[in-house]
Amino acid sequence: MRLTKSVQDFILHWGDMGAKWGTNRSVAQIHALLHICPDPLTADEICETLNLARSNVSNGLKELQSLKMVTSQRQLGDRRDHFTSVRDMFDLVRAVIESRREREYAPTLEALSGVVAQAQEDGTEAKVRDRMVETLETMQMFDDWYKEVRDLPRGTQLAALKLGAKIARFLPKSKS
Repeated sequence: MRLTKSVQDFILHWGDMGAKWGTNRSVAQIHALLHICPDPLTADEICETLNLARSNVSNGLKELQSLKMVTSQRQLGDRRDHFTSVRDMFDLVRAVIESRREREYAPTLEALSGVVAQAQEDGTEAKVRDRMVETLETMQMFDDWYKEVRDLPRGTQLAALKLGAKIARFLPKSKS
């Protein structure tokens, strides 16, 4: 694959996005390359294309595999692993969202739950405690909604996504 200006820009931007999403730039650039490359690549090919150290690529590939964003496969006559990004964009977005939920959102819910329980017993002022409870309940409501949508059949999820904000026409109007 030729690294045209647009390919380079895609990889660089994906790297910048990855840094904002909680992974390092190199890992995101590895993923970007695998995402747009039509054929699986070996770790050596990734090193050469992105001009990254072998250890950096190896660690990045391990991280991407743990996030279920990259898979490896073997090819006849070749001892090396060949890596590719999850090809289905719907599955890829789901993997990103789920890994962010597990890494960031779920631990926050757990921590808030502990803080709220502690606030019930340590004499925290009622108004402060109520605000903590409201925070936990609201965040839990969003997480429960996410889990219900996550467990719907894919066709139903796609229909809901396509419906998007149009669903507001079917909901009661707010008085606020």
